[in-house]
Amino acid sequence: MTKDIFLNQFYTDLLLVKRDSKQTAITYKISAEEFLDWLATERIKLKDVSVQNLLYYLIKRQTDGCSELTIAKDISGIRALGDYLVRKGMWEENVALALDKPKAAKHLPKVLSVEQIDSLLGCIDTSTPSGKRDDALFELIYSCGLRISEACTLLLANVHLDEKLILVRGKGDKERIVPFGDRALEKILVYLNEVRPELVKGRNVPELFVNYRGQPISRKGVWKRFQELEALSGVEAKVHTLRHSFATHLLSGGADLRSLQELLGHSDLSTTTIYTHVTDRQLEDAHEKYFQ
Repeated sequence: MTKDIFLNQFYTDLLLVKRDSKQTAITYKISAEEFLDWLATERIKLKDVSVQNLLYYLIKRQTDGCSELTIAKDISGIRALGDYLVRKGMWEENVALALDKPKAAKHLPKVLSVEQIDSLLGCIDTSTPSGKRDDALFELIYSCGLRISEACTLLLANVHLDEKLILVRGKGDKERIVPFGDRALEKILVYLNEVRPELVKGRNVPELFVNYRGQPISRKGVWKRFQELEALSGVEAKVHTLRHSFATHLLSGGADLRSLQELLGHSDLSTTTIYTHVTDRQLEDAHEKYFQ
């Protein structure tokens, strides 16, 4: 079996059997390929890999200048590869589980204030069809804490206007229900009544948000529109910053971590706790501003 065929089978297994997200599967496949290339260079057979071999490989990656985050991804990828090899009977045990991932420094997410959000979204020209769509799109991303991919793939059938709820398909095809407010409802209704019918022209397009051709809007298209808003407003941010801001504003308003975890679609509560550090920092900054 060639390396390419093996890697493609591994990739397919990650998607269909392990139910990993496409991005995770791609990352693990890249890590596995790097590792297999090193084994070939060192003339080590895959079936004979030991913990010592793995340690030597990671040391080489470090000396090549790889960051702790990259090393951590490599270890996750090799562990996933080991799991696959065990299930296929090529390894008796997953020796990669003996590896400890380095603890990468936590970088606090950038968060915008409510005023900055208003300034950013206030730059949308709602006199145009694309502006009305963008007004609904970015309001929904912020008010529901959506990932950009979730907004792009949100189905019209999963938007429940009367209940003000959306059914979101997140990472690993996990579904969650997220409420939205009156302001988002008003903007969605304008888009649905005045813009979307003219764009799709009677065609059956399942996705809620479409581009000027009436096709599902792409991540690249959303990024491009957001960059234009950045330039107009002078507010530096990324689309994902709206999700971070949603989470932080909810916590600041008294939401509990468990509820926030459900709304964000985090599988692990520890992922959600990073926002407590953001709010702690905001409290410290406010105290220093007024009391120092």
